[in-house]
Amino acid sequence: MTDTAETPRYLGRDDVNDIESILADDARDFGSVFHATAARGDALFTWDYTRTRDGLGKLYEKAKSSQWNGSTDLDWSIEVDPEKVAREMSGAVTFFQDRMAQVDGSPVKSWGEKEWLQFQLEAFNWRMSQFLHGEQGALLVASQLVSCAPSFNAKLYAASQTFDEARHVEVFNRYLQRKVGFTYPISRSLKLLLDKILTDPRWDLKFIGMQIIIEGLALAAFNTMKQSTQDPVLRDIVHLVIRDEARHVTFGVNYLEEFVQTLTQEQREERAQFAFEACLVMRTRLIPTDVYRQFGWPVEEATTIATGGEHRQRFRNMIFARVVPNLKRIGLLTDAIRPKFEELGLLEFETLPDDGHIDWDELSKPLYDKSA
Repeated sequence: MTDTAETPRYLGRDDVNDIESILADDARDFGSVFHATAARGDALFTWDYTRTRDGLGKLYEKAKSSQWNGSTDLDWSIEVDPEKVAREMSGAVTFFQDRMAQVDGSPVKSWGEKEWLQFQLEAFNWRMSQFLHGEQGALLVASQLVSCAPSFNAKLYAASQTFDEARHVEVFNRYLQRKVGFTYPISRSLKLLLDKILTDPRWDLKFIGMQIIIEGLALAAFNTMKQSTQDPVLRDIVHLVIRDEARHVTFGVNYLEEFVQTLTQEQREERAQFAFEACLVMRTRLIPTDVYRQFGWPVEEATTIATGGEHRQRFRNMIFARVVPNLKRIGLLTDAIRPKFEELGLLEFETLPDDGHIDWDELSKPLYDKSA
């Protein structure tokens, strides 16, 4: 597939902490149930059915043997206490209590335990809603890859990933509907990146955006949630989803590593720029401006608090600990793009282990090996 001159190439902003841009979702209409995106990409037939690269073929075999059923492999009869789950976010709430109370006109100065608990519930609901929306985006992109991926191996694996993503949408939706009861709209940053991935005709940008960036960030978030949550239903959900996502990222790293080597330097730099801008956009994905607005907070001040300070910057950066080593592994942490990652404070992760190594023992663990 060739690049086209009309293909939009840029996602991000000149200023990596542009609060005005972060708040631009104010002007967008999220009230509609449907969102139409002009998905693009050639449907590529391949008449070469040779199964090349044994490792990638084995990953497909593992995908087939590792299927789980969201209806029968999760115990939905367990009662969930949303307030207890929400209280696990107490560290973030304490942070806001201390700083929001100092903002002129802030309503939280008169808040008691009841109001802060409601805020915790809404913030947790918002986060889970973004996981749900992200998984639907992954479902749509994976289905695109079935048709536009150029090799037989990639088409087979994308087909298995499509079913994985369908299960993820199913279980996150069921958890939100049965255990929480409300779903927030998709965040502007996540929607922007998903729209870009779906509308760009180049199959490899879909791989980079989904397998490396979005799935890599999801892995970091799900692993943190698995370690911190005391909710057995949620812990089992993310445990099962992590198993799938780990395969997806590993496949993406191995498949793209070989392909990127075939690109010209100009093409490689363009992919590196896309990956950087995807990271830039996704740094704002954990900022629940909808929740701030619902509680009558001064949104700009609250967002500044959420994105400012060394501790908060460190937290926002940690979710890229798996993404940056993978970008380096596939050849997209180029000399030209490195200074931009340095500006974000993300180069410290480049020496961490990447996901290119296929750990067959890990992938072969039983479904409910909770030590995984």
